[in-house]
Amino acid sequence: MQYMFLLYSTPEAEPVYGTPEFQAMMADFAAFSAKAQADGVLRGGEGLQGIETATSIKLRGGKVETMDGPFAETREHLGGYYVLDVPDLDTALRYAAQMPVAAFGTVEVRPLLNYDPADA
Repeated sequence: MQYMFLLYSTPEAEPVYGTPEFQAMMADFAAFSAKAQADGVLRGGEGLQGIETATSIKLRGGKVETMDGPFAETREHLGGYYVLDVPDLDTALRYAAQMPVAAFGTVEVRPLLNYDPADA
């Protein structure tokens, strides 16, 4: 089963870019990625640029509306994601607990939909 891990945090809780704490966090992410790759479960993942770079759209009455920034007003920002292929939710939660952001933010774990009836 493939799971998406959505990584959220508040900017003030994150280590500041360029500090030793930031470098340690990035090393921890690299180590997590290497472990997931070595375990054969990593399917993808990446960090996201800041919310100030986001553009949201919606279609209303046949008209496309765009707005700068994310659609949802939240305290925590989506900073990145991973997709892992693991046997079950318990295994997914064990991996989520190993992600560095779990120490200062939130890791949302959600199964991906499988549209292939042969896999059902």
